[in-house]
Amino acid sequence: MLSYNELYDKVNNYIDNMSYNAQPEGLYAPIKYVLSLGGKRIRPILMLMAYNLYHEEVDDILPNAIALETYHNFTLLHDDLMDRADMRRGNMTVHKKWDDNTAILSGDAMLIMAYKLFTESSNDFESKPYQTHLLKALQTFNAATLGVCDGQQYDVEFESRNDVREEEYMEMIRLKTSLLLACALKIGAELADASEEDAENLYQFGEKMGLAFQLQDDLLDVYGDPAVFGKQIGGDILCNKKTFMLINAFNMANAEQKSQLKEWISKTDFVPAEKIKAVTAIYDAVGIKEVCNHKIESLFTQALQYLSSVNIDESKKGELKAFANRLLKRNK
Repeated sequence: MLSYNELYDKVNNYIDNMSYNAQPEGLYAPIKYVLSLGGKRIRPILMLMAYNLYHEEVDDILPNAIALETYHNFTLLHDDLMDRADMRRGNMTVHKKWDDNTAILSGDAMLIMAYKLFTESSNDFESKPYQTHLLKALQTFNAATLGVCDGQQYDVEFESRNDVREEEYMEMIRLKTSLLLACALKIGAELADASEEDAENLYQFGEKMGLAFQLQDDLLDVYGDPAVFGKQIGGDILCNKKTFMLINAFNMANAEQKSQLKEWISKTDFVPAEKIKAVTAIYDAVGIKEVCNHKIESLFTQALQYLSSVNIDESKKGELKAFANRLLKRNK
């Protein structure tokens, strides 16, 4: 089994050597910029790890893995535009560095590039078995890409609602974030011709891990170090994002604390630092950090149970377990 670092290098080397059309530069320069910003490369690495459980030559599906990373970055580009975010991974977002129209059009091109890459694997396209595997994987990819849009729409709708329930929020992040991680693992297994049972268990492992990952992101948005996290701390608070933390803060708060939360959410004129400090103080008072950490640990335990059900020698699962642990303990 290849290590996380080895797979990370393979993914970055592939991205660094991708060719782009020279013209029009205004379309492709932002795409190259976005993909060069780095990141954890979670989705392509998970796909390669799943494939590597069954086959050694992970280079065979590198284009498929990079397709998923390209699609993921396309969603971030448009997400930043919708959220009017200024920073991503410590750098200016595309709509800020260029403009809104560029962010839209370059994002559209990235989506097309993702599908183009997905069907350009270095495997033998004349092989009927591979064509069957690719079709199944493409169907999984299609379901994931549409699901992400469903999740984004729910996220947008939640902005105008103050009655979002925890179960609704968990379903939204399952679609918007977790689904792509789960499908990365499932696609890797499908391209490797794994059993349907293994592919499903890997999918469930990824889904539970993805939910834990997003909750960790919510936690870091409030309690992370901005120098390490790579973006503004408290952004969710300023935007009144209906996160796991805000929803449960309302559920756990006393009457006075609920009144304070409602007041801060309804304010349109405020000093950002004051709002972040005030809402965080309420989170601290009701113990939201501990509640969120408990939920993360519970999801992580469920994820490992699904991984243990994959019918592969336990020694081969070490990298996936280590990767999951790394996500759980991350600070950015």
